[in-house]
Amino acid sequence: MKIKVIYRCSNCGSESPRWLGKCPKCEEWNTFEESESQPKTMSSQSKRKTYPKKLSDVLAGNSDRIVTSISEFNRVLGGGIVKDSIIILTARPGAGKSTLLLQVADDVASKGYKVLYASAEESDSQIKNRSDRILKESKSDIWIYSDTSMNHVLASIEELDPDLIIIDSIQTFTLDEHNSRPGSPIQTMECASELLKVAKNSKRPRAVIMVGQMTKDDEIAGLRALEHLVDAVLILNGENGEELRGAWCSKNRFGSTGEIGFFSMTEQGMLSIDNPSEFFMTQRGQGQTVSGSALAVIKEGTRPIIVEVESLVSKSFTPYPSRIAECLRRDQLNTLISILEQRGKINLYDKNIVIKTTGGLQLREQSVSLAIIMCIVSSVKDKAIPNDIVFVADVGLTGELKKVPSIEARIREIDRMGFKRVYVAKNTVRDASRFKNLKIVELNTLYDVIMDLNMKPAKADNEFHIIEELN
Repeated sequence: MKIKVIYRCSNCGSESPRWLGKCPKCEEWNTFEESESQPKTMSSQSKRKTYPKKLSDVLAGNSDRIVTSISEFNRVLGGGIVKDSIIILTARPGAGKSTLLLQVADDVASKGYKVLYASAEESDSQIKNRSDRILKESKSDIWIYSDTSMNHVLASIEELDPDLIIIDSIQTFTLDEHNSRPGSPIQTMECASELLKVAKNSKRPRAVIMVGQMTKDDEIAGLRALEHLVDAVLILNGENGEELRGAWCSKNRFGSTGEIGFFSMTEQGMLSIDNPSEFFMTQRGQGQTVSGSALAVIKEGTRPIIVEVESLVSKSFTPYPSRIAECLRRDQLNTLISILEQRGKINLYDKNIVIKTTGGLQLREQSVSLAIIMCIVSSVKDKAIPNDIVFVADVGLTGELKKVPSIEARIREIDRMGFKRVYVAKNTVRDASRFKNLKIVELNTLYDVIMDLNMKPAKADNEFHIIEELN
């Protein structure tokens, strides 16, 4: 059999019949390496082992999941780990990827499954030290393997026959058949392809979770083809030094891609936040209120979450007062302040304004606009909003209240949490009588809300109010 010699780029994988100093695709220098390719001698018909099936004859495996005790992890994946799936988890360094997966391994092993945890980044002793710190006790069915060879990992899989395989991280493993460096597109894709075969084996399906390194642009390192190869791409967000971590799927073949799970990073590991509405609110006693606080409802995935927005308004002694927002874009805050000045008739030209949320949650929805404005009004007037009131409405440039999506689900969450009153836009709720313990206040404008809460602007405070009276 004649062996054909080709040259392959170790950076992007492109091939050439002759050696090139510079790759024409990725434009890297001196990356072409000599390799051998053998022509195929068997026909596709003789090699074929499977045949087409009718769609109606295919058995769906929706029930074949490993359901962990980590509820937020289950939520993000659509109900648990599918037994013949391959998942990639990525995050910035220090976000808690390895910690979370070690806890998942411990939980899965406690349910009678065998787990193989293969790491090319940490030694056995390092994994053991983390286990002693975050796990109550070591499970006998967690097997640790520290090596950079994917060939050895595949041999260990054949030997141990695990149900769950965790690879940390895929960019650090190599296959002996390829001479390129670890982390190169060829090695990463070939290693992932071998793991895909392990997961999709019809006779012995296994679940595989790979850790994927993240670039400085917050993307998975390597080719985009890696994301197409896997069943789910799980992204863990969170800054170093902060307690809150959020996990969400940018791709999920077995569930919704919009679900978000929340975790709290502690010395005992990643703790699942099972009731985010309680986590993102300040727990105050009966009748205890403070000025500058208002409640809103956001929607993360299919789940509504109540969040507390806080503001601090102070006198400015400079020509340009400060506008600081830790939880939303600064231009969005400036827009809401302009609406409040013009339509709410409250002057803020000489006031510093700071906005943040309890728990550090980012606000991306327009449904929080009314709550942000009202917490500023509360701070300016130094008058507390009762802690049983929630605001769910957008505010237009005209000062009118606007409808928000999924209003029924948001109101159900407000009712479930025991609140007594909610402010929404006019003609928003179809049947308010269904909520026996919740009063739904439907108003037209921002000024109507301010007046209804008895926060009427003083005449001396604002020239707009004086001009209106003169007209």
